[in-house]
Order: sequence, then C-alpha cells, then structure tokens
Amino acid sequence: VQLEESGGGLVQAGGSLRLSCAASGRAFSSYVMGWFRQAPGKEREFVAAISWSGGYTLYADSVKGRFTISRDNAKNTVYLQMNSLNPEDTAVYYCAARSSPVLVARPRDYEYWGQGTQVTVSS
Repeated sequence: VQLEESGGGLVQAGGSLRLSCAASGRAFSSYVMGWFRQAPGKEREFVAAISWSGGYTLYADSVKGRFTISRDNAKNTVYLQMNSLNPEDTAVYYCAARSSPVLVARPRDYEYWGQGTQVTVSS
C-alpha cells in the first residue's frame, strides 16, 4: 500500500482544514487507517484511527470533538477534518495503514506510512 497525503497548509487559529490520504494498491478497505502528527523536537503522536468499514473510530484526547476521521473505500481515501485549530496543532501530519483489524494508537503497529503534509496554525 502506498499512501499520499494532501490538504495541509497555513491557517489561522480557529480555522479548519481537511486532510486527505489517497491509497494505492489492493485491499484498501481491509486496512485500519490512522492519522499521526509530529511537531519539531517531539515524538510522533497518534491523532485518530478508523476501522475498515468506518464504523469504529478512535481519537486522541487532544483532538476529540474537534477532529473527525472518515473514509471512502470506493475512492481509496481517508480524510481528517480538523476544526477549531490552535497553534498546538502545528505539525507534519502522516497517514498510516495497518493490516490488523484492531484500532490502536501506537505508531509502531502501523506498517505503511505516507510522506506527510505540513499543517501550520498561526495565532
């Protein structure tokens, strides 16, 4: 599976962005998909994950109620809608795929990764 993120950019605090992650390869619908982020000087951290069907989701406490993960298996794409952004959300955002059906938050449990897209929130 190859993953490519898009949709990052510069936004003011309180604004919104929608990230997209397009997957190539077979069996996209059988993968758990996740979003992670990494700020300068910090470790990569979990943001959200979604089950293969889209019926189950998992969020980090820091984004719960502000971010929404979704997927369109017909388009081989997963999305991250980010609302009420604040400067602490500034990071490179990565899309990841996991072949096991269990939703988890550890980066090392995901086998495939995109190159990342920069999100910068100005105050």
